[in-house]
Amino acid sequence: MEGEKQPAPYEGLFADGHLVLWTLCSVLLPVFITFWCSLQRSRRQLHRRDIFRKSKHGWRDTDLFSHPTYCCVCAQHILQGAFCDCCGLRVDEGCLKKADKRFHCKEIMLKNDSKALDAMHHHWIRGNVPLCSYCVVCKQQCGSQPKLCDYRCIWCQKTVHDECMKNSLKNEQCDFGEFKNLIIPPSYLTAINQMRKDKKTDYAVLASKLGKQWTPLIILANSRSGTNMGEGLLGEFRILLSPVQVFDVTKTPPVKALQLCTLLPCYSARVLVCGGDGTVGWVLDAVDEMKIKGQEKYIPQVAVLPLGTGNDLSNTLGWGTGYAGEIPVAQVLRNVMEADGVKLDRWKVQVTNKGYYNLRKLKEFTMNNYFSVGPDALMALNFHAHREKAPSLFSSRILNKAVYLFYGTKDCLVQECKDLNKKVELELDGERVELPNLEGIIVLNIGYWGGGCRLWEGMGDETYPLARHDDGLLEVVGVYGSFHCAQIQVKLANPFRIGQAHTVRLILKCSMMPMQVDGEPWAQGPCTVTITHKTHALMLYFSGEQTDDDISSTSDPEDTKETE
Repeated sequence: MEGEKQPAPYEGLFADGHLVLWTLCSVLLPVFITFWCSLQRSRRQLHRRDIFRKSKHGWRDTDLFSHPTYCCVCAQHILQGAFCDCCGLRVDEGCLKKADKRFHCKEIMLKNDSKALDAMHHHWIRGNVPLCSYCVVCKQQCGSQPKLCDYRCIWCQKTVHDECMKNSLKNEQCDFGEFKNLIIPPSYLTAINQMRKDKKTDYAVLASKLGKQWTPLIILANSRSGTNMGEGLLGEFRILLSPVQVFDVTKTPPVKALQLCTLLPCYSARVLVCGGDGTVGWVLDAVDEMKIKGQEKYIPQVAVLPLGTGNDLSNTLGWGTGYAGEIPVAQVLRNVMEADGVKLDRWKVQVTNKGYYNLRKLKEFTMNNYFSVGPDALMALNFHAHREKAPSLFSSRILNKAVYLFYGTKDCLVQECKDLNKKVELELDGERVELPNLEGIIVLNIGYWGGGCRLWEGMGDETYPLARHDDGLLEVVGVYGSFHCAQIQVKLANPFRIGQAHTVRLILKCSMMPMQVDGEPWAQGPCTVTITHKTHALMLYFSGEQTDDDISSTSDPEDTKETE
């Protein structure tokens, strides 16, 4: 209508400008805040990493402590912060620099050489003591109050109440506690350093002052084994032992780590390998290199803490099928101290491809557990191929077994390894063996196979000599397929026992077949496989974790009656 007033054009533009401005603010402000927070977080992380790199502590940050924790500097309750995996110190992020200046970590060597042979004093740290600890003075529980309280010695792990701490206790000499026979004390390495400067090598004189029971332990852990449990175990071992004797084999190869044995008395060192059978084989190869270098008298005895998926060698040696933190690390060290020395046969596997003499290629492996050709090697090969493509999907032991079950079921339908007896020739100690209609052949050095199955002894009333890992003999068996392997593992069937031999020779005449040595699979064309004895390894056998089957198979009836 003519009487109505129209809005001015600039008023509409002003309103639209306000709308655009508020829209931009609502969109850009959250983006700016997010960018600013991420920038501050990255700066904080770089600052924290710089402190970690320069510090003598083994700092590791955590988003959440597993139990009530108090900062050792400001005494405030903290949920996230950093902890030292050598001395156990726990601090808030803002107190890292103060903690570095105020507290010292475990020393590998003493600063004062003149006191190298003297006993050390306790190294006390206040607060965050284990809840199950008790005061050495009044024998009452420590760490029960909701505040920073009580003390713990980072070497002997003794704890004491604030009110029980006396001047005499502060100056008391530390005896390194329960695991003193496993710890390499700083005084020893200080004395060794002084002796090397003086060009002396009689280390046995120093060891005699530590007692005849001193058997220092070296920890070699694979931080990538067992759903990455190895990294956490490294810290727990550093707290109970000395940091100098704990190694991550992914950062320090076993060949370098085992050189520490040459600084210890002859035939005294022990090694605990935390990992799967592959990690154990890696360490034993490094031990063989010590023999080549003429260091036989420094060769250690090897124990196993199983973290992999198969762990048949650790099961044979009494260490169980797998470790998932069900027993504390302190108990693991006690088991190592109680273990007995045994020998383990190691075998050389030579694979020679067929062809003209100048074109033949020789592969050589070292076998500790078993060699196989057939369905179990095929399952291992398929599993290995898929794990290489997506390793993050294979971090669960249950999932890994499910994948093995899938490939085993698939092979039952496809039967890729059928008519193996027509494709191979088998010789035991030079004598040709006639084979039935098999799909797989397994050559065993140890008692267990397939994640805990006693393959050679089998089941039922049939009497067979026990499979030993130190008799220089190999046990050779055959399987009729993947379904037969599954029946054997659940004790519903026995394998076809071919025989025992000192030397095994297998000739693959045609086609490609899957093979494996100790869980390392590959696809192999026509070839000749020769297995001969290589050497012995010194291992540690723990009898405390035996099952009923193990006891019945290793004990004589007369001995059983005497014990009853």
